[in-house]
Amino acid sequence: MKVIVDAMGGDNAPFEIVKGALDAHNELGVSIVLVGKGEEILKALSELGYKDLPAGVEIANASEVVLMEDDPATVTREKSDSSMTVGLKMLKDGGADAMVSAGSTGALLSGATLIVKRIKGVRRAVLSVMLPSAGKGFLIIDCGANAECTPEYLLQFAYMGSYYMKGIMGMESPRVGLLNIGTEETKGTPLQVETYKLLREAGLNGELNFAGNVEAREAFRDACDVLVTDGFTGNVLLKGTEGIGLMLKGELKGIFYKNIFTKLAALSIKSGLKGLMKKFDASDVGGTMLLGISKPVIKAHGSSKAKDIRGAIRQAMLAHEAGVCDMIEKNVKNMKLPEKTND
Repeated sequence: MKVIVDAMGGDNAPFEIVKGALDAHNELGVSIVLVGKGEEILKALSELGYKDLPAGVEIANASEVVLMEDDPATVTREKSDSSMTVGLKMLKDGGADAMVSAGSTGALLSGATLIVKRIKGVRRAVLSVMLPSAGKGFLIIDCGANAECTPEYLLQFAYMGSYYMKGIMGMESPRVGLLNIGTEETKGTPLQVETYKLLREAGLNGELNFAGNVEAREAFRDACDVLVTDGFTGNVLLKGTEGIGLMLKGELKGIFYKNIFTKLAALSIKSGLKGLMKKFDASDVGGTMLLGISKPVIKAHGSSKAKDIRGAIRQAMLAHEAGVCDMIEKNVKNMKLPEKTND
């Protein structure tokens, strides 16, 4: 398998991106295409101790870089030789099986939609990411791509999230919950009320395993496997969870390093504490898949280090091997969009 890596995307490019890509190549056996400014990529390789390109690693030169301040809607056209644009075109043309970028989320989403294209019948591409829970964790979808949604969009998100969990997590019948402020079917704004009706119908037809409305606190207590919401609400929940994880880690460190007795206590529960902190560590996952795009595109965090990039590449491999995009494409007909939709 071959994965394209946007070597110039992210706060720590290109060194950390290149290092993560090389780590993935060495540990996972995946072929890599590093896209970006050739001289800078070669310099990073040299700093990592490589005199020559390893077998299975290529460089595709791109003279421009997508910046965070660039307009996401026009950047792929205005910077046609950027590492992101070149990589997306390469993916579209069959030059690799998947792509990873830590660059601008908006630019990547827009570029993937315009260049690689959405799966026919999918109304909106969507960001999804795993969050920790008392169980195996749950997929929140959307977590930032679509701030304003219609019930039809949320219905499709539910299907795509379910197919993702089937393919990546091996779940036979993922439980789909609708994020809401209460469990009653009349709770929430008109968006939640109307979406509830669509998801309930899909559940009654045996197309989804609908678990009903789910409050945020219950999602973390293993109430569902897929949590459906609009991108604005989902992103707030995601960022809040990240903040809690960082706060918890800092507070526990302060408690256990207070004196010799607390340090001994920390040693006694070290393995359990490590497991708890791992649940809040996003580096193993590394990024979020843009569901609805015709080929796997993984968005890594802008502050990604090498470990995060390695995790994102691993996720790209899993998505390709599980055939997540093919699964969505084959089942678009089951999403039952109404005749009149807002695009």
